[in-house]
Amino acid sequence: MSQETIPLAGVIGSPVAHSRSPQLHAHWLKTLGIRGFYIPMEVAEADLETVLRTLPKAGFVGVNVTVPHKEKVMTIADTVTDRATIIGAANTLVFRRDGQIQADNTDGYGFIENLRRTAPDWDPKAGPAAVLGAGGAARAVIAALLDVGVPEILLSNRTRLRAETLQQDFGRKLRVIDWVQAGNMLEHAATVVNTTSLGMVGKPALRVPLDGLQKGALVTDLVYAPLKTRLLEVAEEMGCITVDGLGMLLHQAVPAFERWFGTRPEVDAAARAATLR
Repeated sequence: MSQETIPLAGVIGSPVAHSRSPQLHAHWLKTLGIRGFYIPMEVAEADLETVLRTLPKAGFVGVNVTVPHKEKVMTIADTVTDRATIIGAANTLVFRRDGQIQADNTDGYGFIENLRRTAPDWDPKAGPAAVLGAGGAARAVIAALLDVGVPEILLSNRTRLRAETLQQDFGRKLRVIDWVQAGNMLEHAATVVNTTSLGMVGKPALRVPLDGLQKGALVTDLVYAPLKTRLLEVAEEMGCITVDGLGMLLHQAVPAFERWFGTRPEVDAAARAATLR
């Protein structure tokens, strides 16, 4: 890339206006003095491949991918990392100089890094993890939890069949629990993760009974609007260690930014504040 070329990156989704990533990347580009841009792009599924093949020709070095395109981009990419293959979805694309598209998934990395930074005493091996939800985010979380040594994952989803599909994909360390029994699995969990959108602004409440939460358990919610969900509020009152979902968004962006712009950014209070602006 010549000196005159300004590197471009962005996020592709539908809808995409709600994404906080543009504020975060703009903050990093400014503070690191990099002459680049990161923009949100609303792209329909029918246009996805055309757009992805065109962007490198327009000076783009890569993009983030959000719903509903995370699975579809796997079929468009020329190469797919092992992590993305295991998860079955990609959130980060790197456009190589030869025009090839590499798909990766940094969601699991962001999830674990957020827990380690916010709750440094967290021990993934301390006991089972209870995971609510069985969508794309749950796949990234489960792969990451198994990778760091969580002994067992208790998984519950409103549609049991989706949870059973994950059980087939990830194996014997996963145990599926009926949604009506989801509250009971909290009694055995050292780590609790909500990967559903329940409890998010504009979405239905998370109605799983929380009285089974164990004091000292780590509880995290991938929802970050509101920052402190009802799950986190109740968990805090019950003496649990709580971690909000914004940190995952911040940390998953780090390896992508580094690959696109050549410098590793910092996740700090200023980055967090910029993302919430």
